[in-house]
Amino acid sequence: MPVSRRRQLITAGVMLAASTALNAAPWLEPGDARARHSLQKLADRGHYDKGVTTWPVMWADIDSGVSNSIAADAGAVSSQAAYLNFEREQLGSPGVRFEIQGSGSTQATSIRGFANHPREKGELSVNVEWQGEYVALGVKPSVVANASDDETLRLDGSYLAAAPGNWVVGAGAIGRWWGPGWQSAMVLSTNARPMPAVWLNRKDTSAPESDWLKWLGPWNLTVFAGEMEEERIVSDIRLVGMRLNLRPIQGLDLGFTRAIMFGGEGYPGGFSTFWDAFIGKDNSYDGSDPGNQIGAIDIRYGFPVGEQSMSVYMEMMGEDEAGYIPSRKSWLFGVDWTSQLLGADQQWFFEFTNTLSDDIVGDAIPNYAYSHFRYKTGYQYYGRNMGSTFDGDAEALTAGLFHFLPDGSNVSLALTYADLNNDGGNRVSQPDNDIFYFAPDGAQKVAIVKAGYGTEVLKGWLDLNLHATDKKIELIGGAQDQWAASASWTYRF
Repeated sequence: MPVSRRRQLITAGVMLAASTALNAAPWLEPGDARARHSLQKLADRGHYDKGVTTWPVMWADIDSGVSNSIAADAGAVSSQAAYLNFEREQLGSPGVRFEIQGSGSTQATSIRGFANHPREKGELSVNVEWQGEYVALGVKPSVVANASDDETLRLDGSYLAAAPGNWVVGAGAIGRWWGPGWQSAMVLSTNARPMPAVWLNRKDTSAPESDWLKWLGPWNLTVFAGEMEEERIVSDIRLVGMRLNLRPIQGLDLGFTRAIMFGGEGYPGGFSTFWDAFIGKDNSYDGSDPGNQIGAIDIRYGFPVGEQSMSVYMEMMGEDEAGYIPSRKSWLFGVDWTSQLLGADQQWFFEFTNTLSDDIVGDAIPNYAYSHFRYKTGYQYYGRNMGSTFDGDAEALTAGLFHFLPDGSNVSLALTYADLNNDGGNRVSQPDNDIFYFAPDGAQKVAIVKAGYGTEVLKGWLDLNLHATDKKIELIGGAQDQWAASASWTYRF
């Protein structure tokens, strides 16, 4: 790398470490694999001491969490710090920002991951955001062609947020990814569309100042409450999601997640119902449960390796509770690491997911994960599972690579072998033929290849993606073609 270029990158990184967040400018959204790679490498090498497994990530956290020590580690992290600084200037500055995006795809594919890909065959959106000192507003209307859920007009990505003190309160439909996985998040991912909700989370997740509590390390609490779509066996179900993140020692992230479904047409949905579910009075097995909930515990430990970084992670999800911990368990295990080859940065991951309850430890219980005897439409939102992209009763092994070139462009590749719905039973009831349900229909084993390329075109950003399988995937909504291609172009001004 030329000396002048390296100096520019070091300067950009120091600027990021020294900056302060004066605005309520919200967050770094999930979906940008390069931003996640950058943040994780800084954290794993000891230059960012905040959590990296709860998305979105507040810009205030990044501003206060990145340390000046990156200057002494420039060969390893200068490009990562520079990219975060670039995105901070683009997305986190006070004032008005405009963005337009258009995308097209030969079909809406069922297997997604952390990186953003088009959900529909055609979509055009305009995003207008304004950020002030204490308030932020985003309006993102979009028009969808051949919508898989019959929702042609959408406001996904719109929000209103305010920052009283060190808390952010908001309302809107924003994406969330809770957990350490790259291919799946067991409780809450961006697999489904974002649900309109109200929420609360910490703005700066620094450790407590109290001598009694500072052992917890940097911590974050985020809570949201929303209502699911009407087109269900039981309509208008309420959903509350909660996640607590702790970082008690450098490199170690602990996450505790719960999602509670309760109420709905014909069932009580007041505070007392929620409270019974919250304290665990919902395992009666006689039909009197106040609701349905899933919980998860995840662990990620990242550390430096030479000039690179590596982490190991796991997530355990339970459909029930026993002894105040999740039971009827599903699992996710993974390892990720970085490299610098061919003059570029790479992010690698290897991940295994098993959503067949108690299959790894105990006797397997099919048709259980993401299911409920009352809420027969399952843990779906407009036809897609809100947790794992593989849905329930699945085993999947994925190897993935992101290759980040110095000019800003990137290449991605993921190879997956999945045993979908391996007992053959269908757990999801489709109440509305206008919604395409992406849950697997019957048992099937499939090999999946996903490839992508992103680069600057016409002063905007172009993403091209290819999705291929060795056979058609049969879904409740219908069969998918073996080949799918998509393109999206984004322009900021």
